[in-house]
Amino acid sequence: MGDEQHREPVVEDIQVKVLYETEASSGPDEKAAYPPAGTNSIYSAILSRNEAVKDATRLKTFLELRDKYVKKKVVFEDPLFPANDSSLFYSHKPTMKIEWKRPSEICDDPQFIVDGANRTDICQGTLGDCWLLAAIACLTVNEKLLYRVIPPDQSFTENYAGIFHFQLWRYGEWVDVVVDDRIPTCNNQLVFTKSFRKNEFWSALLEKAYAKLHGSYEALKGGNTLEAMEDFTGGVTEFFELSEAPKELYSIMRKALDRGSLMGCSIDITSAAEMESRTEQGLVKGHAYSIIGLAECDEVAKDTKIRLIRLRNPWGWVLWKGPWSANSKEWSTISTADKENLKKQTVEESEFWMAFDEFKKNFTKLEMCNLTPDTLQCEERTSWTVSVNEGRWVRGSSAGGCRNNKNTFWTNPQYRLQLSEEDDDPEDRQAACTVVVALMQKGRRMQRHQGAKFFTIGFSIYEVPKEMLGQNQHLQKDFFLYNASKAKCKTYINLREVTERIHLPPGEYVIVPTTFEAHQEGEFILRVFSEKQNITEEEDNVGSDKTQQDTKKKEKPIVFVSDRAKANKEIEHDGIRGEKKKKKPKINLLQEEEETEEEKHFRAIYQKIAGDDMQICANELKTVMKNVLSKHNDIKTEGFSLETCRSMIALMDTDGTGKLNLQEFKHLWKKIKEWQLIFRKYDKDKSCSISSFEMRNAVNDAGFHLNKQLYDIIAMRYADEHLNIDFDSYICCFVRLEGMFRAFDAFDKDGDGVIKLNVLEWLQLTMYS
Repeated sequence: MGDEQHREPVVEDIQVKVLYETEASSGPDEKAAYPPAGTNSIYSAILSRNEAVKDATRLKTFLELRDKYVKKKVVFEDPLFPANDSSLFYSHKPTMKIEWKRPSEICDDPQFIVDGANRTDICQGTLGDCWLLAAIACLTVNEKLLYRVIPPDQSFTENYAGIFHFQLWRYGEWVDVVVDDRIPTCNNQLVFTKSFRKNEFWSALLEKAYAKLHGSYEALKGGNTLEAMEDFTGGVTEFFELSEAPKELYSIMRKALDRGSLMGCSIDITSAAEMESRTEQGLVKGHAYSIIGLAECDEVAKDTKIRLIRLRNPWGWVLWKGPWSANSKEWSTISTADKENLKKQTVEESEFWMAFDEFKKNFTKLEMCNLTPDTLQCEERTSWTVSVNEGRWVRGSSAGGCRNNKNTFWTNPQYRLQLSEEDDDPEDRQAACTVVVALMQKGRRMQRHQGAKFFTIGFSIYEVPKEMLGQNQHLQKDFFLYNASKAKCKTYINLREVTERIHLPPGEYVIVPTTFEAHQEGEFILRVFSEKQNITEEEDNVGSDKTQQDTKKKEKPIVFVSDRAKANKEIEHDGIRGEKKKKKPKINLLQEEEETEEEKHFRAIYQKIAGDDMQICANELKTVMKNVLSKHNDIKTEGFSLETCRSMIALMDTDGTGKLNLQEFKHLWKKIKEWQLIFRKYDKDKSCSISSFEMRNAVNDAGFHLNKQLYDIIAMRYADEHLNIDFDSYICCFVRLEGMFRAFDAFDKDGDGVIKLNVLEWLQLTMYS
């Protein structure tokens, strides 16, 4: 033990990179916004219960809607993405006059797709979403992917009802996005994305569907190509700094194209002033380009091969003035056959070739989205298993920030990863398991109207110590102070997703996903791919090692039966669960005990305020508690609020009078004294408040075993703007926990940890607490 006390904390180097989005808007500063809850649980119900009441009827499918409107001979108008300003912008109103028109009002012979959907159908308009269009251009190279996103059986003639649909991958699942065909125009011309064919509209409607998914067209202004690539494929992203690219990059990219991967590139900027500025050779900084193809040609005068790369500018024209630009001398160095072959592949006005070495020299960032996690550095294809976990960082509870935040890092969500079998071909690594970890933040683009931007995110992986193997418990602060990570992302970065390929020996690990700064709230999805079966689950138990070992109870769901539901239909909820670690013996509140001098003093104060009936209400309890607390120098507080006193009465009221008698008050005071000792333990600076992060341990010390969602709720409910919980709020929280556990025990007649309540019983339980 003495050696442990003198251990030096481990210091780890953390790399951080902040990217400017391609064609980024200069929006408001980043603010902490509460995203909607992402899980289907009581927790999400609590967080969303104050939202406006929504129509709960089942959403109709595209075919149901289309057939309905065809039969009625009425064109569809999308109520969720109306043809008005709310769908266009949230901050900057367009300077031009916008009219929403259907294609039949724009041209005589509108077509959804003409001669197949291809990259010539994507020309950028006035919206700064080149990153999206670069991804769409890449998508057109792979017909199988393209027609999954863009179902082709749609037209402006057969079964036309002004309704179209597109399929997009969204946080782990494919969603069908339905839109009407009203498109923003000015002077009868499309304002945003358009095809070079005036009567082709698939690209404009796909852009509209993507805008609907994110709340508005303006929400698409500025981004990274990887984001859209992933939404079109559900694949795994990779990010290369070209200055640090591996020697075999050309081979990696060739293999990526052969396997259907999507790729884009851009030139980083260091300030907003550089946006859309040009290099000497005509390339645009902060602008997204699509990578369409690669080629190797024989140089006629030399016995060597030259490697070339084909790029596309979403603006629809070429600005490249360097080697291999149109009519440059380099074209004369290859054979006529090669020259003709390359030019056949090039679409006039939008695509261009450059030498691969020039590409690495001029561009700074390569973005790649692979359809599977297969490494592009070997020939073998692997069948991957994947586990998907949804989580949430909550300010004051589980938004602990990166390892630099040593006092709060341990409070981040933790996911246990079990690797039991090494790869079939570990590539000269001894007993290695290959895992690809992908951490994606959710909903930030949709929240741009609230000032949200992408957080800088990353993750670390720690090996579970032998004494904790098989125990699904939350690792505590000291563990992270004295243990280095076994693997981590190379860089914390402000992309939607951070991905890392990692090789680990078989064993048990903990993945800790975090934002770089502490106290940043948001939802995330953590995907873990492995060549062999892995088990990934969130660690939910929080407490000291001893407490966790002593508490081995299995959590059970709370079952409610509402008399609004069908008779005898049980609805199970497992989002909020909790257990009292041990039941204390019941105390007979009416028994007579020999009073101490302190208790005699309490009786005198109590009797003076209570009067002849020796019963006190909430207002009187507030006065009593203020007088009692004033005699205790170790509790610096101005007393309890009226609401806290009401909760105290609800906890201790054994006879249903809504008041406390002397014995009930004495028992309450004993409880407060017990909890006050715990409070003092964590109130290290004697400020009469404790950190909301420390509340986890305080609750545990008081004998309550809760899950992660409950700790999040406690922080949201009781912490102040500085993430502190004062003594009043602390006691109020404990009173309510104690009261709810008692009420649950009262309803749990058979002791199996499951209760059934109708709506009136539920209201009685929750209203008087």
